[in-house]
Amino acid sequence: MLFIEDGAPVIVQGMTGHQGMTHTARMLKAGTNIVGGVNPRKAGTTVTFEGANNGADAEIPVFATCGEAREATGAKASVVFVPPRFAKDAVVEAIEAGIELIVVITEGIPVADSAYFVELALAKGVRIIGPNCPGLITLGSQPNKPGVNLGIIPDGIVGRGPLGLVSKSGTLTYQLMGELSDIGFTACLGAGGDPIVGTTLLEALEAFEADPNTKAVMMIGEIGGFAEQDAAAWAKEHMTKPVVAYIAGFTAPEGKQMGHAGAIVSGGKGTAQDKKNALEAAGIPVGRTPGQAAAIMRDVLAKAHIA
Repeated sequence: MLFIEDGAPVIVQGMTGHQGMTHTARMLKAGTNIVGGVNPRKAGTTVTFEGANNGADAEIPVFATCGEAREATGAKASVVFVPPRFAKDAVVEAIEAGIELIVVITEGIPVADSAYFVELALAKGVRIIGPNCPGLITLGSQPNKPGVNLGIIPDGIVGRGPLGLVSKSGTLTYQLMGELSDIGFTACLGAGGDPIVGTTLLEALEAFEADPNTKAVMMIGEIGGFAEQDAAAWAKEHMTKPVVAYIAGFTAPEGKQMGHAGAIVSGGKGTAQDKKNALEAAGIPVGRTPGQAAAIMRDVLAKAHIA
């Protein structure tokens, strides 16, 4: 099982809001087994998603709490579309309810709040993906199984294949998925670009290394922090599968935040060149553009005779 089993029951916190409604409909159409929403003000109601269940309408119940939702549905995962000021309480509620995987899409969560719920999740053995991320998509382990789409990653870009993908950038996730769509993926994980995230690049590499169906990994990093250097150091000692990287921000000026909260070069540290040097020292080739990184991956797969 890579991050989540096929067909696992999923709840959506903030499902009845605009973003929650939009992306719940899309996740349902992708085949995700969404079994409930959480909103204490609308508990006891149902929401109809027209044509979202293989052309049929999907009737999704709304629960007051994650605990009630899990008890009623057996939910294994939650996707969080809750505004930043309420996100900490929402994630803590999901952790305390025993949800095993929590995907936090919300951006703009205070770092102190993220630090609190990430630490709590670690103590409870819960995996968090995000915050400020596009989510997670797994491609079904068998042709007749749709896999799971948790978040805002477009589901029509790729099919099943031998690649894993982990990225700090949402848009670049989609671009590299598109560049390598003819090869396919086992899973694509948006780690998020905040200074503190629940699943780091290193931890994603660990999961892909342990997955027998993943044969190579594309890793997308960006300026700021040391996540890429940490991943490189771990990969050099433990990774047996090929890894190719792309780092965004080679031309970024020092001291200017570039998009994500964590994407900032400070004191000359966290530059794209620093990361490139560390990755290449660990034997991980780095493309200077997404297209170049995809071309490197194709060459790596050909040389390793990975179809």
